[in-house]
Order: sequence, then C-alpha cells, then structure tokens
Amino acid sequence: MCREGSGSRRPDRAGLGEWRQPGQEGSGTEDILCQSDTSTSAFVHTEGDARSFLSARELVSGPNMTVDFEDCIKDSPRFRANIDEVETEVVEIEAKLDKLVKLCSGMIEAGKVYISANKLFVNGVRDLSQQCKKDEMISEFLEKCGESLQEIINYHMILFDQAQRSVKQQLHNFVKEDVRKFKETKKHFDRVREDLEIAQVKNAQAPKNKPHEVEEATGTLAITRKCFRHLALDYVLQINVLQAKKKFEILDAMLSFMHAQYSLFQQGFNLLHEIDPYMKKLAAELDQLVIDSAMEKREMEHKHATIQQRTLLQDFSYDDSKVEFNVDAPNGVVMEGYLFKRASNAFKTWNRRWFSIQNSQLVYQKKFKDSVTVVVEDLRLCSVKPWEDIERRFCFEVVSPFKSCMLQAESEKLRQAWIQAVQASIASAYRESPDSCYIEHLDRTASPSISSIDSASEPRERSSRGENILQRIQCVPGNEQCCDCGQADPRWASINFGILLCIECSGIHRSLGVHCSKVRSLTLDSWEPELLKLMCELGNSVINHIYEGSCQEQGLKKPFPSSSRQEKEAWIKAKYVERKFLKKLGSTAVLINGERKRERRWSVKKCRRHNSATAVSKTRRRYQQEHGSTSPSTLSAAAAKFRRESLFCPDELDSLFSYFDTGSGPRSLSSDSGLGGSTDGSTDILVSGSVVGRVAEEEDEVSEDSSGEAELEAEPETCDPEDTRDFHPGELLYKASKARNLPLMAEALAHGADVNAANDEDEGKTALIQAVIGGSLVACELLLQNAADVNQRDARGRGPLHHATHLGHTGQVCLFLKRGATQNDGDEEGQDPLSIAVQQANADIVTLLRLAKMNDEMRESEGPCGQPGDATYLDIFREFSHMASHNPEKLKRRSLHFRHSFR
Repeated sequence: MCREGSGSRRPDRAGLGEWRQPGQEGSGTEDILCQSDTSTSAFVHTEGDARSFLSARELVSGPNMTVDFEDCIKDSPRFRANIDEVETEVVEIEAKLDKLVKLCSGMIEAGKVYISANKLFVNGVRDLSQQCKKDEMISEFLEKCGESLQEIINYHMILFDQAQRSVKQQLHNFVKEDVRKFKETKKHFDRVREDLEIAQVKNAQAPKNKPHEVEEATGTLAITRKCFRHLALDYVLQINVLQAKKKFEILDAMLSFMHAQYSLFQQGFNLLHEIDPYMKKLAAELDQLVIDSAMEKREMEHKHATIQQRTLLQDFSYDDSKVEFNVDAPNGVVMEGYLFKRASNAFKTWNRRWFSIQNSQLVYQKKFKDSVTVVVEDLRLCSVKPWEDIERRFCFEVVSPFKSCMLQAESEKLRQAWIQAVQASIASAYRESPDSCYIEHLDRTASPSISSIDSASEPRERSSRGENILQRIQCVPGNEQCCDCGQADPRWASINFGILLCIECSGIHRSLGVHCSKVRSLTLDSWEPELLKLMCELGNSVINHIYEGSCQEQGLKKPFPSSSRQEKEAWIKAKYVERKFLKKLGSTAVLINGERKRERRWSVKKCRRHNSATAVSKTRRRYQQEHGSTSPSTLSAAAAKFRRESLFCPDELDSLFSYFDTGSGPRSLSSDSGLGGSTDGSTDILVSGSVVGRVAEEEDEVSEDSSGEAELEAEPETCDPEDTRDFHPGELLYKASKARNLPLMAEALAHGADVNAANDEDEGKTALIQAVIGGSLVACELLLQNAADVNQRDARGRGPLHHATHLGHTGQVCLFLKRGATQNDGDEEGQDPLSIAVQQANADIVTLLRLAKMNDEMRESEGPCGQPGDATYLDIFREFSHMASHNPEKLKRRSLHFRHSFR
C-alpha cells in the first residue's frame, strides 16, 4: 500500500513497497499496483533491472515477434498501434474458434445420430438374414453385409471420437485457458497504463514553490513507470507466445482430424477390398438368377393360361377332390376341409373352421399353428345324421353321449361326403379295436376338463376322478336341480355364486356379464381344486336361502323348467341384479326340522379338533339317517343343517375330496387346507342364530358315538354374541372372512358389501387379508371370484401375499400368484414377500415366489405374443394347488412365534 495513513510504508527511491492486486479498491495515482504474470516472480526495481529482463525476454521470444520489446519500453505510438491490432485480432480469432468448436459439436452430434441410424439399419439387415435362413444365398450375403457395415460403423465412431478430442476439446481448451489469460493480462495492462498517464499529468502540474508535492509527484511517476515497463514486457511476451501457440494449436488439431479421415477411408477400402471377390461372384450368380426367373415366369404364365381355359369349359365350383375321403390314408387323416360350426353360446353364432377326421376323432382348428380342438374324442360313441329342421342348408349333426355339434357344409355333395366319412370312420374304429372299453371312453368324454387336474394319472384314473367330482358337486344339497328353474341334472355353474344351473339359465347368466355372474361348464371347462371346494362349500340351497329369502313372504313362485325364457330371464335379473328377494341383513331364517327360526345373533367359538375317521363317519351316517328321505318342504332345512354342520366339521367336508389322497392314513387339518385353524390347533367357527344352541348337543352326540376316541371340545366363547342386525354388510363380510363362514360371506356380498373395503380400525385390513389370517383357502377363493383386489395393501404396506407368506400359508401364496399378485412391493419395513419367505426359511414359498418371478421375466422378454406360461411353471403350481387343497398336511408350517409377531 502506498497511500498515507493506510498502515503501509511509503514508497522510496530505494525500491517498491507492498502493492495491491490489480482491480482492488484503493488503486489510483497515489496508490499504484503492479503484479507480474505467472512467468515473473519479482518486480523490476531499477532501470538496469528492466533492461536485463528485456534481454531475457528477447532470447525467449526469438526473432519472429509480433510486438517488439524495445517499443514496449518506449511506449511509442507504434507500440500502442501494434497492441491495438493484436487485441483486435485476438477477439476475432476467439470468435472464429468458438464458432468452429460449436460446429464441430454439431457435427459430432449429427454423427452420433447417423451412427444410431446405421446401427438400426444393420439390425434390420440381420433380422432379414434370420428371416431368410431357408435361402442360404440370401442369408449368407446379408450376414456378410451386416458384418461389414458394422465394421464401417465402428470406423465412424473412431472418427467422431478423434474429432471430439482433437478439434473440439483441444481448441476449446485453447480459447478458455490461453485467450482468457490474455484478456485478464490486458485488463491489468490497461489499468497500469492509465495510472501512468495520470502520474505524468500530476508530475507536470506540480508547482515549484511546493517541494513536498513535487517530491511526491516525482516519486509516484518513477514507481508507476517502472511498474508499467515491467507489466508491458510481460504483456508483450504473452502476446507473442499466444500468437505462436495459436498457430500450433490450430494446425495440430486439424492435422489430427485429417489423419482420422484418412484412417477411416483407408480402413473402409481395405475392408471392402476383402469381400470384393465374393461380391463379384454373387453378381455373376445374380445374372443367372435373372435368366432363370424369366424362364419360370414364362412357365407360370403358360400354366395360368391353361388353367384359365379349363375353367371356361367346366364348373369349377366344387372340385371332385374335395369330396373324397380315405379311411386308410397313410397320414391318418380320413377327410378334411372347411365347415361352419354353430357355437354353443347364447347367440348361436356360426364360425368357419378347418375340420378333419383323424385317429378316430373329429377335430378342428382356426389357424394352422393353433392346437386342434377335439369335438368328438371317440367316434365310436357318436352318431351322425342330416339336420333339416333349420333354415340353413346342408347342415348335419354329430351326436355324442353328452353333447351334440351342429355343422354345415358348402354343398349337398360335401354334406353327404362328411356323413359317409364319419360313418366309415366309426366302422373302421370298431374293426381295429372291437374289445376296447366303452365305459372308459365314456367317462373320459364326460368331463374332459377334469382330466387336466392330474395330468400324471392314467386315463382310467382321470375319468373316474372326473366323474366323482361331478357327482360330488351335484350331491351338495340343492345341486341336483337348477338353482333358478329346478331343471334336473344341471351341468353348468356360476362360480362366483357357487351354484349349478341348467344350460338355458346359464345362457341368461352369461348375458348378465362376468361382473355379475361367471359361468362355467362342469364337463367342458377346467376346474382348479380350490374352486371345486368352493362349489362344495356353497351350493344351490345355501344361495337360494339368501337370494330367495323373502319369496314366501311376497307370495312369489320361481320359474319351472317348462317356463319360457323370458320368464326365467326376468326372474334371474330380479334375483341377482336387482336383488328383490333378499331379506334384511340379520333377519335371515333357517329351516330346522321343518320350522323356520329367526337368526339374530352370531358368535365365534373355539372347537378343538382331534383326528377320528370313526367320529366323522358316524356323524355322517347319523345325518344321513335323520335326513335320508327329505321331502321338498324340508329340502331347505336339510341344506341349512348340512351347511351349518359343515362349519363345525371341516374334516367331514374335506373328506369330499379324499379321492385325491395317495395314502390311506387319516387326514389332518392345517392352516393351509382352506378350512385351516389357528396355531393352537383350534378352529374358529362363525355361527349364528339357533345354531349356537345346537352346537353343544352335536358335540355331546359326537363324543358319545366316538367312545372317547375323538370329539369336538367346546371351549368358552371368545366373544359375546352380537346382533347381526347391527352389522353393516361390510363389517359382516370382514368378520365372516376371518371366521371362514362362507354362507355369511355370501350373505354379506348379497347385501352389497364392498369386497375391497379397508377397515381403518384394524390397520386398514381388507376382507381378503382377514381370510388369509383365518387360514381359509376357500374363503380367499370366494372373495377373489367376487372381484377382490389381490394387491390391495393395509396401512402397514402389507398385501394378502405378504400376510400369507409371513403366516406360512403355502396354498394361499400359490393362489395369489396365480391370480397375478405382485411380489415386488415392500411393506413399511421394506420387506417384500420373497425376503420374508427367505427369512423364515420357508422353502416351498421361496420356490413359488422365485418361480413366479422367473416366469414373469420370461413373459416380459417374449413380449405380448409369448406363451402364457412355462410348462414347468404351470406343472409346479398345479401340483402345489392340489396339495394345498387335498393334501394340506404336506405343506403344513406351524410357527406360533411368527404369527403372533406378524399380527
């Protein structure tokens, strides 16, 4: 600092004191700041020192100087003119270099787009090569083209990378570093030069009679001149260095880029030169292909003219070859061709399909790649006849023991040919295997969907089991006739209601839409084990007891089998859509011993269960003896009693499916069985009304009949009886789901319970989560069939899959995964179902979760046109479903610690 009173020492003749940086406050005529650039370490203190410094700078700069060092010391007009010229040139070159860098960036970006487009084109060439694999010439050439073009793309990538490094980056660094330093030095130089001019003016204006001012002005001038000379030398040096470096940087950058261009074209030439002989050979072959193609074209034109001339001479509407059939055809196809098939839906639409008679079967398919659909599995069991009682022409009917198929040919000649072909195939089949078992084929044809339940079994076993399933579902009270019209032997079902229907009522149900009623065939559709159990848990009597509760009070009569379709449709819509026949919730009456009693209270009781096949069989026999002959007036009473007793004896209901068991030992109940109990071996039973009073009597009878071997031990009620009239339908559904009472769940759903409602008083749990906690696979199935959201989570971020995994309910985990449950979401602790299963070392659930995730990844990779599921995945999940429904003891995992900690 040079200013007086500022705390710094004054400058003197001997040298310089301390100086501020250029640009700081306080610099002026009395306070001059001088600082060298990075190449100078000290100020020039004397004129002799300045001349020595000048000599050093001359040696460094060499003869080709833009600005002379001598001129800078003199500060001549020529020096100032040169400085101005250089500064203008630097500004212009900076602008040009900035523009060149931007253009280079644009070129590089465009090159990247070009490379991306080229890559897409190469991929297209390779895809075309894969598509033309059958043609070796095209495939080979396209493969070579793809490889060569990919190499050229790589060369272009190298070129643009070199442009990035040599032109863009190198010139950008020169502008941002060297030119920026030059501009900063210029600012310092201009400031010091201005200060020198001010000092010179003040020195000239100093009066003679004031020695103090003269001395101060003279000293300031001397110091300012020394600083100016020192900074001018540095500035001139930086100008000369910048001019030299500019030449080097520009030339080096462009030379590197041109070398990269040379390498690109040189490598491209070498690459194409290698495949040049192959391309010349291919060109010669292509010339021959043109000649051969022209010859083939002439031959095809000649053949076309010949066939066209033949069509003018004869009727080509129906070729004789179309109506020929051969029973002894080498490929086993007796006859094939297009026929119209009448659909079995309510609209009776006609669809054109490709039919064939092969291997003693009548099959059809829509597309060549589609798997064939078997219309008649064994032609020996069917008959064929013309059908004239219809408006459409040329129709005939193929009748099997369980269904008929209406078909239409294109002409009378074709219809007779198809009829004869079927008859000939029937005769041929009897000649080939006259001793075949008729009953075996009959059973297999009766329920083709059930054969998918156990694909590992023999055909006779599958057919026997399928017939047993059909019989057992129809043996549920009320299922021997249609739920809506009373037609005997119903073979259709509404799975979300759990009822059986005749074919006409099923068509009406189907017209209501799947949001209202989901219709399936007992013999034509596939059935999962948990769905079969659901059908046996509900049944026509239970559902009619709910949906027709007020019919008697209103004096209404349901339709008869002979009623018109309009009457049945009106009844079904009023019953299921408008729900006009429901009683108020909590006032449902139960028929017991022919008397209608009011149900107003429900409670949850604990029933401890012991294994006893004897007790179950005796209870069943006693029930059959008491209700062996049931009149129509007491049919509902028997239904209600059967369903209520099944709630106290889940093992008895579970025995309905004992035909799936491979062992002969007694069956135990687990939490995964669909009628599962709690961790202490007891079972929660939700009962209501007069049934509560009859529990103790039934338990006493069972205890006496079993001779102490096994019984139901009644424990004190876990809660006080409550009035169901005070329940909201959603609350009733919530409680019934946990207690595994399917009739009460159905009643709550009938009264409009929201199946996805969250209970804010219980951590936002839903009825489906309650069914999981209750351990009932069948209750979960009922809720899912009625649109329960399998991914809805509670307040702790846990969905049904989380709860089932934590509780070790393998069957429920399998069910939820089949219904599309996501396993990627974590709960409030960040744990997803897989991490929970791994933590609990549940190998079965870990297997299911990982297998489901792998299957999802495979389907995503294959896209929307991929297969719906891997065969191994489907087989494993089918096996787990069967074990969960029919052999739950194999999947039983009881862990009281985890259950209590999770709840």
